[in-house]
Amino acid sequence: MCSRSPNRAAPLLRWAEGPAVSPPRAPIPQAGGRGWGGGGGGWAAAEPPRRREPEELRQPGRLELGDVEEDQVVAVFVVTFDPRSGNMVEWCLPQDIDLEGMEFKSMASGSHKIQSDFIYFRKGPFFGLACFANMPVESELERGARMKSVGILSPSYTLLYRHMHFLENQVRHQLETPGHYSHLAAFYEDKKGVLHAGPGRGGSLPPVYWLPSIHRYMYPEMKITHPAGCMSQFIKFFGEQILILWKFALLRKRILIFSPPPVGVVCYRVYCCCCLANVSLPGIGGTVPESKPFFYVNVADIETLEVEVSYVACTTEIFEEKRELYDVYVDNQNVKTHHDHLQPLLKINSADREKYRRLNEQRQMLLYSQEVEEDYNPCEEDLFVLFFLEQNNRIFQTLLEVSASQDKTLTAEHARGMGLDPQGDRSFLMDLLEAYGIDVMLVIDNPCCP
Repeated sequence: MCSRSPNRAAPLLRWAEGPAVSPPRAPIPQAGGRGWGGGGGGWAAAEPPRRREPEELRQPGRLELGDVEEDQVVAVFVVTFDPRSGNMVEWCLPQDIDLEGMEFKSMASGSHKIQSDFIYFRKGPFFGLACFANMPVESELERGARMKSVGILSPSYTLLYRHMHFLENQVRHQLETPGHYSHLAAFYEDKKGVLHAGPGRGGSLPPVYWLPSIHRYMYPEMKITHPAGCMSQFIKFFGEQILILWKFALLRKRILIFSPPPVGVVCYRVYCCCCLANVSLPGIGGTVPESKPFFYVNVADIETLEVEVSYVACTTEIFEEKRELYDVYVDNQNVKTHHDHLQPLLKINSADREKYRRLNEQRQMLLYSQEVEEDYNPCEEDLFVLFFLEQNNRIFQTLLEVSASQDKTLTAEHARGMGLDPQGDRSFLMDLLEAYGIDVMLVIDNPCCP
């Protein structure tokens, strides 16, 4: 309710020897959709096509983009910090919507130390975006500072960026003239979505839209406030470590990114991390959980995280000791795991360095092309998404070919053909085969076990 309330069975993996089968190479998908640009302050999938996806491009358990509803908002709210009661929801529409926990999701722990921020988060079946601002005031009652967040909820996060500028203006308005909600009410009336009635509460909720499927006709368009784009900043921030994150993301591990405020840029890292695991081949992904971007999480999400088998999220809370909540913990540029069997994946090998070299080489070639050709459309964000999509497609196309062959043997030659290190990526390959239920015989020798 909206009220002033104070705060409160593993698949078969076989081992044998046998002849090699030449690994096929997946073609690089053709870029489609619109160009990528600035503005807004978030990301968005390209506009859903009116026609349904071709049958051969649909994947088991994946959202069909043609089914995504129009841009809609199911709630708008204002959160304030009360010196006596703490974080609280002071206003919302509709008034009967459950916003429990929003007072903490939209005003991250430690926000009092910064002037402004934006936060992406998840609330049940919805995604949210909130803009936070902190304004000094000459008031002993408010202890010299007034802090508020203005946020919205939507069935999909991909179009939330459209409302970033409005929310930024409204949080400033709420700080300067508290209690005036007419603009927010008009916004809600214009954008509100209709939740269809159904049997019980569960039946009335709209579907949850996770990461859009990426295929040769469409890939996400991003609109962000980050000056150089969040993908390029992601690469620069993590360096070669993105190859470690790529493996964990492809294995659908629970990845938790810790960072003090501001939270907005870290929410972008969550999104980028999910983009590492895109696969466009039919028949892949039906046996593994979806890669879910939870964005910002806090103590109120502990029970939810305890039962999730796969997610990517960020937090300002000290969760490192709560090992039951995650598989991979990222603190600044330090990627670590407490699972012994995942330790080998933390090591950068020669194939990882080669992929990182190729990625940077392609980025430099792209930047040069943009300088000499003013009308050159592709950008770094396109390159990043398609680079990892092609890499993932190549791996799974090879594995599917081998599993369909007569002897089902996967050799060092195959590993190299997939862009992997036969020895350094042996553990990764074993985990990948098990996670995706691909039945092949791995014949790569283990140097530790002669």
